Amino acid sequence: MSNLLYDTLIAPRASDTSCFIRRAGQPDLSFQGFAQMAARLAHCLVNAGVQPGDRVVVQAPKTVEMVALYVATVQTGSVFLPLNTAYKKDELAYFISDAAPRVVVCDGARADEIKEISAGGTVLTLCADGSGTLMQGALGQPTDFDPVPRAEGDLAALLYTSGTTGRSKGAMLTHGNLLSNARALCDLWQITKADTLIHALPIFHTHGLFVALNTSFLAGVRLDFQSGFDLDAIFDAMADSTMLMGVPTFYTRLLADARLTEHATRNMRLFVSGSAPLLAETHVAFTQRTGHRILERYGMTETNMITSNPYDGDRRAGTVGQPLDKVELRILDPETGADLPAGEVGMIEVRGPNVFDGYWNMPEKTAEELRENGFFITGDLGVMSADGYLSIVGRSKDLIITGGYNVYPKEVEDVLNDIPGVVESAVFGVADADFGEAIIAAVVPETDTELSHNQLATTVADKLARFKHPRRYELMSALPRNTMGKVQKNVLRDTYS
Repeated sequence: MSNLLYDTLIAPRASDTSCFIRRAGQPDLSFQGFAQMAARLAHCLVNAGVQPGDRVVVQAPKTVEMVALYVATVQTGSVFLPLNTAYKKDELAYFISDAAPRVVVCDGARADEIKEISAGGTVLTLCADGSGTLMQGALGQPTDFDPVPRAEGDLAALLYTSGTTGRSKGAMLTHGNLLSNARALCDLWQITKADTLIHALPIFHTHGLFVALNTSFLAGVRLDFQSGFDLDAIFDAMADSTMLMGVPTFYTRLLADARLTEHATRNMRLFVSGSAPLLAETHVAFTQRTGHRILERYGMTETNMITSNPYDGDRRAGTVGQPLDKVELRILDPETGADLPAGEVGMIEVRGPNVFDGYWNMPEKTAEELRENGFFITGDLGVMSADGYLSIVGRSKDLIITGGYNVYPKEVEDVLNDIPGVVESAVFGVADADFGEAIIAAVVPETDTELSHNQLATTVADKLARFKHPRRYELMSALPRNTMGKVQKNVLRDTYS
């Protein structure tokens, strides 16, 4: 029995001495060198007590070493659980408690506070320069590792996703889920070993981790590996790269720079956008400036990618394209569950080898959102054109997607409502050209209580990751409600959009 992901994505190139990763100011790294780094880390994990099925939590800066750690978890049969580097201690405590990891890897600067909430797991460090106890433990370890057998249904990763109520949910992704999506995207987007991908996305997120990296492994792509989005670095890399995967914010910021021209992008063949809606005007403006049509796709943490605009064919602004190979998509009436014809808005459901295995430790929530027949209820509302192009028109849930990150209002509201002098609050999203959506908080103070915007913002900053911070705070005497007493967030959105 083989290790499905490792033997398909990594093993075929393990002896390849050509450049795999280039990094500013550092020597190029061959695939062979990368594979050897991953093997050493696999031994390090085993020495730390990691066994097949154990969770390995990682909240660390974006580095090549972190990518190798992902591969090491695949080799050891453990479960990779990356977390946003912006999460604060209270947020991390929930994830660590829920996942009960064997090992927690964090930035060295946070080691002491992580040890306080590690739930018995071994804490190792990985810093932005690649140093730390994780890499120290890998020194001198063998450069090969016999991968633990893993099949399609075995768990490979656990990614926490936001809902509109309750706590974050851990989506269980299998070897089969990840490999099926990588194969479908490589085929559709015609990704080959002739490509060089500008990798400026974070790697704690499906887009940067699984879409970008797994396709690169599978096709033999070279990576221009960047620690984050930097306009100068992006423009420098375009001269001899062929692909960029980004969120809409990437493209609005590129458009705001006079260096974005057809000449600057002459070597590029593919610009991909996802993780948040791309405004049609951004799509059109980018084409006018560069001659390239951005390829927009649609996916979720629980499903990986679901649809994509075609590589060869009509990439339609305002749509997310057609279902991927072997992926079934249907639009249902939210009230009756009946299938809806093209042109009518309904709930999007999806079934296929890409769909996750359920929510970690949440069988009831799994049963609510994953039907017995395999269809996953996305919570998104969409409409299908007569020729099979999907457009997302809204969400049945109040989920906010800002800069490609999911934020559920209740978590922000809970923090605001605990502030002395606050009666209640309502958090909602409004359209934003840069981030897709901006977070707005409507706050009702107690009578004769003075609340400052700075007081609210300071408290939120201490409790929540930066991407969850409201852009604006609106003080109101009362929240708009319907006859049933439910807060009308649609009214708030219309008022403050």
